[in-house]
Amino acid sequence: MNDLHKSRPVVWGLFFIFSLVWLYALGARTLVPTDEGRYAEMAREMVASGDWITTRLNGIKYFEKPPLQIWLNALTFKLFGLGEWQARLWTGLSGLFGIMLAAYTGRRVFNERVGFIAGLVLASSFLWAALGHVNTLDMGLAGMMTLTLCALLLAQRNAENTQGRRNWMLACWAGMALAVLSKGLIGVVLPGAILVLYTLLSRDRLIWKRLHFGPGLLIFFAIATPWFVLVSLKNPEFPRYFFIYEHFERFTSKAHHRAGPWYYFIPILLLGIVPWLGVLVQSLWSARREKTDGFQPKKMLLIWSMFIFFFFSISSSKLPSYILPIFPALALLIACYLEQASHKVLVVTAGMNALAGAVGLAFTARIPALAKGAYEVPLYQAYVPWIVAAGALMLVGGLSAASLARRRREWALALLATTGFASGQILMLGHEPLGRYKAGVLHVPAIAAELTPRTPIYSVGLYEQSLPFYLRHTLILVGQADEMAFGLKQEPQLWLPDLETFIEKWQAGHVNGSKAIAILRPDIFAELQKRGVPMRIITQDPRRIVVTNEQER
Repeated sequence: MNDLHKSRPVVWGLFFIFSLVWLYALGARTLVPTDEGRYAEMAREMVASGDWITTRLNGIKYFEKPPLQIWLNALTFKLFGLGEWQARLWTGLSGLFGIMLAAYTGRRVFNERVGFIAGLVLASSFLWAALGHVNTLDMGLAGMMTLTLCALLLAQRNAENTQGRRNWMLACWAGMALAVLSKGLIGVVLPGAILVLYTLLSRDRLIWKRLHFGPGLLIFFAIATPWFVLVSLKNPEFPRYFFIYEHFERFTSKAHHRAGPWYYFIPILLLGIVPWLGVLVQSLWSARREKTDGFQPKKMLLIWSMFIFFFFSISSSKLPSYILPIFPALALLIACYLEQASHKVLVVTAGMNALAGAVGLAFTARIPALAKGAYEVPLYQAYVPWIVAAGALMLVGGLSAASLARRRREWALALLATTGFASGQILMLGHEPLGRYKAGVLHVPAIAAELTPRTPIYSVGLYEQSLPFYLRHTLILVGQADEMAFGLKQEPQLWLPDLETFIEKWQAGHVNGSKAIAILRPDIFAELQKRGVPMRIITQDPRRIVVTNEQER
């Protein structure tokens, strides 16, 4: 294997170009529902209200998750203004931080080549690279979990000195605290369970004497505790809802309507690890044979990956992004395997990517058939050239990497990573016409032209997750509490529980000249028409109709 990883100009040049593309892509697309619009709007409202303790969505108390990402998004908005890249900056930096930390950890715990390959693998893994450009809490959580994992690996490595071990363990405790502030108790429960499993399977009981519990717990509680205390004092209803309902009941019930079969995450993992699918199983299998004295990092990585995957697989609440924290561990295991694997393994892996590209090209003609109605057909047709470009790049990249595998293996790995990353970003960018339609941003100019800061906007039978952010205006929910049901129980005056109440207020405003705007489902619009409710259409598409109670101008 050649020594590309030892060429500093090449390595830093690749990283510089990669970072530019990574950061540029943060602002290249519309914020789409649900997560992107939700968390951007929560941060916007935090800045507007000045309340950094009680988190709100659409002006309503919203306690599903802790506030770390909302705080950082709000801080970004205060520093740089409102916009797409600002809303995704924390997510993007978390993903980039995870890549850098995985590469650094691979280099220190194993060797320079493993670190270089681990960075390539994680940076190009489809799920990691994709969700690093989506404003969702799971990448922020994954970044902090990566800090927890990598700091533990660095602290416990057999060659680490006493001071280094203490410092890295304190970083590990800080990582767990920040993970708790990112998404709740899983930030400490998962690492704790993994440590217990590692102890049982490796028989390395001495690790418990090297965790620096005293100062570690002080750091953990100093970071994680203050907000929970403050929000509970201001909102006595918070503790039961957050700790009981959002953790225990959510895990054991289907209350959030996010259930899935036990194998739900298997296809997500297989797709998400592309372009390294060809070595996934072998990397996991080879890690089980680690036999070293003292700390066993590969075994820790294997347990981390498998337990988190199992934990979310048995949960009654599932979303594709939940397994993100396993990807840095997988990247390190894949890098360890690729360092020792024959060139034939790389040829097979590259060939699988070429085949995937070819299959993608073969199915592009069927993409427009995914449209739900005539309106969406041109949106899917606009996606086709992007899919063709991504498929062609995967095909060419796979074939080229296969041809380089024998003589220039590290170049082949870099080529596979580069084309894999680029293909994923092309697919993300190509989704923009569909994303704009789902977010409803094409209607923002027409709505804004009718809007004043005091004009109420009713959301009847639906909740638009992205429009409030783009309109800089909250909505009044009508007849559908959606995910804000708990908050509305605390503050019922903030919504209209049924259509009859809405019609009464709407018609009263029409009579006395108080202008209002409503976003309606098409079926509700048809019902209101039949009942003679005064409405003037501002703008519409098959998903929504926007009306005002004002007469024609």
